[in-house]
Amino acid sequence: MRLLITTPLAVVADIAGVVHVRAEDETGAFGILEHHDEFLTALAVSVVSWRLESGRESHCAVRGGVLSVSGGNQVAIATRQAVLSDDLEQLADKVVAELKRTADQEEAAWTHSARMRLRVLRELSRSTAPPQAVTPPHRLSGRES
Repeated sequence: MRLLITTPLAVVADIAGVVHVRAEDETGAFGILEHHDEFLTALAVSVVSWRLESGRESHCAVRGGVLSVSGGNQVAIATRQAVLSDDLEQLADKVVAELKRTADQEEAAWTHSARMRLRVLRELSRSTAPPQAVTPPHRLSGRES
């Protein structure tokens, strides 16, 4: 089989000679062998694993996505984010670092966006507010009226 893993910005893996793919959706883990029926599912945030004809196993952490099987010999995964590794332990370290970096970037982008929205709202408030009437200062006279 051929396994293709893509993100919006890159082809992460394009591998021929795959004999088994293991993935996970909301119903749990499942396996795919050659000649599998046509199949489409939404993946959970999980690790996709595969075994080559040589017996070598590899893994890819995915941030959700869509898995499709077509023609009984092609498995395609489209995901927002993917991290490859041949070693599950090493993958855990890579994923933690990558997800932390992504979370930090998303937080910075959200903070910047919130500041921009606040600036826009302030400007709109200033430009649409009615002019304020000027009231003369009260004169204090020593006697009461």
